[in-house]
Amino acid sequence: MDVLIFNSWHWWTHTAGIQPWDYMREGNKLYKDMNRLVAFYKGLNTWARWINYNIDSSRTQVFFQGVSPVHYDGREWNEPLKSCKGQTQPFMGQRYPGGLPLGWVVVNKVLSRIKKPVRLLDLTTLSQYRKDAHPSLYNGIAKGLDCSHWCLPGLPDTWNLLLYASLTS
Repeated sequence: MDVLIFNSWHWWTHTAGIQPWDYMREGNKLYKDMNRLVAFYKGLNTWARWINYNIDSSRTQVFFQGVSPVHYDGREWNEPLKSCKGQTQPFMGQRYPGGLPLGWVVVNKVLSRIKKPVRLLDLTTLSQYRKDAHPSLYNGIAKGLDCSHWCLPGLPDTWNLLLYASLTS
């Protein structure tokens, strides 16, 4: 491949009925569940070992799309009783009050130790500001709250422009 693009954080946050797996395996041990950050760290280190072993950097560019945030908890942008539902404006401020998600710390820690070049498309802060870009307002469904996926067109188009700029620079 000329270009490989990875992302992962979104799937590690699911629990209970929406979790897409029944067990986690580490070596010969099976776990029904484990701390999500620990699991993400272990999974990302497995990915990093695969990259180091399998990628020929002279032929293949590797990108990791940063951590895509969620907007279920309005305390993160100083509106404690809100979620993404009904949001029509992005967060307007100099600094996002909620800070960076812990998954961002894990990604940066693993990427800092990987031997092969991996370019981080760090879209986390940009995406944190877009509490208005989720489908909950626009999907026409009265029930349910989706503050983890993104509307198309919209924010994912910006991610693609950033990728394109990285590929052509």
